[in-house]
Amino acid sequence: MSVRIRLTRKGTKKKPFYRIVAADIEAPRDGRFLETLGTYNPMTEPADIVLKQERIQYWLDKGAKPSTTVLSILKKQAAVPEQAVSA
Repeated sequence: MSVRIRLTRKGTKKKPFYRIVAADIEAPRDGRFLETLGTYNPMTEPADIVLKQERIQYWLDKGAKPSTTVLSILKKQAAVPEQAVSA
């Protein structure tokens, strides 16, 4: 099973709120996921980001690939070392 760390959308129309989740690559965006790893609220200034860093590192060590958006969030928060997410 291939795992991807990505966003799943919550909230209402025009007021998005995202959960950062570990999910199977073939699962739909808002479908089944393995674990919630954090939240991202782009509607606040600055954006509100909450991460479970030890669980994110666990999934990265297991071979999970972050999506491009999640990768930029992780880099912004300096949640993981550069070499861990660049592979």
